[in-house]
Formats: sequence, C-alpha cells, structure tokens
Amino acid sequence: MRVLVTCFALNFRNLNQVSRIGSANGWAGTRIHGPCSTGRWPSGSNTLFILLCSSVMRVCWLVGKEKCAQRVKLPHLEAVVVGRGPETGITDKKCSRQQVQLKADCNKGYVTVKQIGVNPTSVDLVNIGKGEVVKMKPGQVLHIVNNLYPYTVQFAEESGKAVPETDKMPHEGSCENDDIELVPRKTMKLEVVDTQVSSTNPKLSNTSVTTHEGTSSKKEHLGHWSQGLKSSMQDPKMQVYKDEKIVVIKDKYPKARYHWLILPWDPISSLKSVTRDHLALLEHMHAVGQKMIEQCPARESLEFRLGYHAIPSMSQLHLHVISQDFDSPALKTKKHWNSFTTDYFLNSQDVIEMVRSKGKVMVKDHTSELLKLPLRCHRCKQQLSTIPQLKEHLRKHWPK
Repeated sequence: MRVLVTCFALNFRNLNQVSRIGSANGWAGTRIHGPCSTGRWPSGSNTLFILLCSSVMRVCWLVGKEKCAQRVKLPHLEAVVVGRGPETGITDKKCSRQQVQLKADCNKGYVTVKQIGVNPTSVDLVNIGKGEVVKMKPGQVLHIVNNLYPYTVQFAEESGKAVPETDKMPHEGSCENDDIELVPRKTMKLEVVDTQVSSTNPKLSNTSVTTHEGTSSKKEHLGHWSQGLKSSMQDPKMQVYKDEKIVVIKDKYPKARYHWLILPWDPISSLKSVTRDHLALLEHMHAVGQKMIEQCPARESLEFRLGYHAIPSMSQLHLHVISQDFDSPALKTKKHWNSFTTDYFLNSQDVIEMVRSKGKVMVKDHTSELLKLPLRCHRCKQQLSTIPQLKEHLRKHWPK
C-alpha cells in the first residue's frame, strides 16, 4: 500500500463548512489544521490547510503472452493457484488443474512461484521442481507446464494504471529462447585472472578472444537470482579464461577448494535446449575443463569431476569443474551435497554421448527426488546425520 498526501489551501467561513465538504467528499479520517502553530489565524485570512491522506493499493496481474490467454489477478500476499481450466484457457491434460501456486508481494515487487503439479513449471526456462519455490519479477517469463503457456507479471495501481518503477513488459511472441545476448561482442586479448580463493590457479595461454561489452537494443532482465550467471560471465573479476566460444568463471559460492563454471557465450538456457548442433560446443567445454584440471597446482593430490546438474537452478547452460574434497563453507545443505554426489550430477562425457546418440539430453523422471536422499560419504558411502558431521567425516579422506 502506498500513501498519497495532498495539501489544500482553501478559504472557508467556519469549520462547520469544512466539515460538511469533507463528509460530502468522503474525506473520512482527514486531518484538518486550522490556526497556525502559534494558535492564531493568519491576519485577515480564513485560510485552512487541509492534509488529505489517501491510500493506493498495488495489485499484481499474471499476464499471458499468447493472444488467447487471460489476465489473472494476484492480490497482495494471497495464494492463487492456477492451472488447466477456464481461468487460463489451458486444456492440456499434462497441466494439472492445480499446477502452480502464486503469491504476490506488491510492496516488494515480486511473486513467489511454487510448482504443485507433477510436470515441470519453469521460470525463464529453468525448471522449478515439484514442491520447490522461486521468486519471479517483472520481465521474467513463467511457463505453466512443459515450457508452454508463457506468462509474465505486472504490478499496477488498483485503478489499473501501471506503476512507473516496474519493468516493461516483454514483447509478445515466441519465448523458446528468452536468454537474450546482453551486449555485442568485441575482440580483445585474453586476460587470465586468479581463479581460487586459497591457492595459485591454472593459466591458459593467451589467445584472441571475444567478450561482451557495450549496450544492446534488447535489454535483458538480470534482477532475479536465477539470472546471476549471466551477470557473472560478463564480470572481469569473475572470469578465469575466455575464448570465442566460452568463458570460465569462478563459482561465486564454491562447494569445494576448486570450483569453476564453463559457460557458452551463446544464449542456451539449459541442457533441455541442447541438440546435436551443440555437440562441438559441449566437446569444447569439456576440453577446456580438462585443461583447467591439468594446470591446477593441486591436480596430483585432488580428484575432479566435470558435469552438469540434471535440473539446474540457474539459467544459462554451465559445466561444473569441481574438486572432490568438498572443503568449503558454502556447502551448507543436503541439497548442495546431493546435487554433486548422486546421479543428479551428470558426467560431462555421458552428456556428450547422449547428445551424440539421441540428439538431446534425457533426464529421468523423479530426478529431483535425489536431492532428498540421506547424506552419504561419496567415498566410503557411510551415512551421516548432519552436514557438520559429514564435513568432519570428509577430513579422513582428504590428502595428507
């Protein structure tokens, strides 16, 4: 709720007249200030200063990007469930009648999105996962199910007037590729920077590469946390290596002593968007990952894995190169642990072979349930009850 304060200077003969006008105009609760602070009226004047306070409620609308889609009102902090039915016009049987729960915070300008149905709901083509919750802001695209039925959110005054500070609505049209290149590329020389907090890092040979600088006519919304990689890959402080196809960055919250991410410059939202056309790119990403390991000073004492999360939380395809010590304060939850030590983590070579043979990446049903498995040591398979116990146990497996 926003408060509008209006001040009027009016001439009246007496307070009764002011009271009658106030009642007629519905100024309930209006504070009427008569004499000035000295307790006297201004000389020769019957001017009254009226402070009129009124509240304007913000509301949120779920707005379909397809012409046949209807708008759905999302009242402030009220849970609204949408899915197959007349409210959305969706008749697809793969979409549950209760597919997704939305709750708008009109004061903070975002909507929490919770997937309820079995089939995937996504924000900016990143699957949420059943029972999981993410935040969505204006400019991002919600696909109700299976990357279909795109919607955006728009905050407005109760009268329907759009609030100026909200982001502009995206243009209508296809949303199969919403990862828009932020800025054009400019040729420059590679600069290798420090890659790891605690040790000296690999240095790949300098080559002529491209980076993204400048401005673009089509602006990308990077405010949501799931878009963070797209910002980091443009940040010189995060970059480790780059060439004409990919950039390597430090993981902002590394889950091990050495943890890098390899991202393509081309806008590829996730593994689900990968086809045989991307095979050479996947092989190049893997080769760069291998070079990172070869030039790592701890390569003799530590093991590494290269792989992808089956259902990534961040938009933009990225390959993890991670040491298997898992010695990091950023590793805090069961979800963190299981995302790297179960079949949720897809080996890079397996992904390449799958794309080569099947033309796409196949993710098994109920893969998200792997994140809920008990904590087990990835070395000896001993089960531990808590993350602190697990971390203490892992010390036994660290190189001496």
